[in-house]
Amino acid sequence: MKHVIIGNSAAGIGATEGIRQINRRDAVTVITNEPHHTYSRPLISYFLLGKVTEEKMKYRGDNFYEDNNCTMLHGTVTEIDTGMKRAVLADGTWVPYDKLLVATGSSAFVPPFKGLETVKDKTTFISLDDAKKLEKLLGPDKRVLIVGAGLIGLKCAEGILNRVKHIIVLDAAPRILSSILDDDGASMVQNHLEKNGVRFNLSSGVERFRNNAAVLEGGEIIDFDILVLAAGVRANTSLLTRIAKIESGIVINEKSETTSPDIYAAGDCTQTLDVSSGRKKIMPLLPNAYMQGECAGINMAGGNARFEKAIPMNAIGFFGMPIITAGSYNGDVYAENINGNYKRLFYSDNRLNGYILIRGVEKAGIYTNLIRERTMLDTIDFPLVCEKPGLMAFSKKERMIRLGGARHYEYIGQES
Repeated sequence: MKHVIIGNSAAGIGATEGIRQINRRDAVTVITNEPHHTYSRPLISYFLLGKVTEEKMKYRGDNFYEDNNCTMLHGTVTEIDTGMKRAVLADGTWVPYDKLLVATGSSAFVPPFKGLETVKDKTTFISLDDAKKLEKLLGPDKRVLIVGAGLIGLKCAEGILNRVKHIIVLDAAPRILSSILDDDGASMVQNHLEKNGVRFNLSSGVERFRNNAAVLEGGEIIDFDILVLAAGVRANTSLLTRIAKIESGIVINEKSETTSPDIYAAGDCTQTLDVSSGRKKIMPLLPNAYMQGECAGINMAGGNARFEKAIPMNAIGFFGMPIITAGSYNGDVYAENINGNYKRLFYSDNRLNGYILIRGVEKAGIYTNLIRERTMLDTIDFPLVCEKPGLMAFSKKERMIRLGGARHYEYIGQES
């Protein structure tokens, strides 16, 4: 059996390890269009901050591919030939497969701004190569404009703030982190960032760029030396165009199977069910990507795995302020803000749907578990969980499950 994995990040690594849980002998080929060993993408801001080295960014050790008996190919897959069952590379070579995983991740979204081509020093910020390019541009006299006040833009700001003259973060939305925070939470985090030296210009869209100047829709002009485009990401789905069903991302089921036989997909390129809201969406998150990939790998090798408890979740921090969010923000709200510890719990129909925690994040895992497992709130002491989350709010049986570290999926497989 020949397994081909397109992608070398969390989903691809998860698939490799999933295959090897079931079968040690089948051929595994990992194809990547990056020249690097597998690395953790969330660490690129810490690379610029000087908190981690490129060596420390490695997602697995140097011997990972050798230990897992994998063939690593550096190249770009341009076509999947389902008739001949082969992945075709840009140089004309091809790799045959029996089972194929598409784990192509996502790419930076670059809005079609007028005059963007006139900006000399610009970059996106989602890869190690982006971080290395930006590092070469930095200097104590440089003015940086970051377009996008989401996770990517703000982590970039944190990573380079002390290496440049100043940073302005621009966004058309009226608040920062608009996809994961409510108004009060966003205001709290923005105040913290401003105290650390980050400047914001919100509710402001770019009308056009003119060399080293951004002309805003209201006529204001912002001069800069370096432009960072952090306006979001888009799923890389093109390899499966006209091959498998694609909506906002590649459509997969709970076994990570696409609608095309023998082709699986996992990670940021996929659209999956968010159990907290009941809606299918793209959830570009490393833990989900790994678990989807591992599930795919187990199934590719003949096992029987399901991953059907995905939720949107973010665990981040800015200048010492930790933030964890998860799930969807609908229903009634339990609100608390004590000594700078910000908490919002969203619940309806006897279930916890989502939460926002700023600073007081120590018991976030309990809330996450309630959301993933769709725990009925009347089976626990929910008022106690709201105020002082802890295992004593659960029944003895539930405490044993949580202390036992129940996994987010189950699988049955045999070594072949």
